Amino acid sequence: MTQIPDDMEDLQDTYPGAGTFTFGDSPELCAALLDLVRQGRKTATCEALAAFDDDPKSKPQPGRCDIAANWDGTPALVIRTTKVQKVRFKDVTEEMALAEGENDTLDGWRRDHEAYFKRNGGFDPDMMLLFEHFELVEDLSDR
Repeated sequence: MTQIPDDMEDLQDTYPGAGTFTFGDSPELCAALLDLVRQGRKTATCEALAAFDDDPKSKPQPGRCDIAANWDGTPALVIRTTKVQKVRFKDVTEEMALAEGENDTLDGWRRDHEAYFKRNGGFDPDMMLLFEHFELVEDLSDR
């Protein structure tokens, strides 16, 4: 049985119902995305809607807080979801893409996210995404 670290248990008490997730698909990308959130540049994220098929309760919910973890699983940030949209990849707007904070253009966002989705299960311009807007609640590196 996996032991839940004390700091994660404390966070679950403080933020009941919070899920835990990591940004990106590598230690380097995860760290870079966490830094963008800390800088206030990243206020949105997205994932393939199909990624939630096995665990629908893990979908972000407006008003719920979730814990963004470092790549090693230790808690890094607490975010609160402010808005969730279902949108096809090809219909992501420039405003949405820029809210992710990772690129300065919609074309750059498309290029990087197409590569990400190809690495993680496949890409189709018509694929449905779950696009989440959020706000930073707590930077856990301050604890």
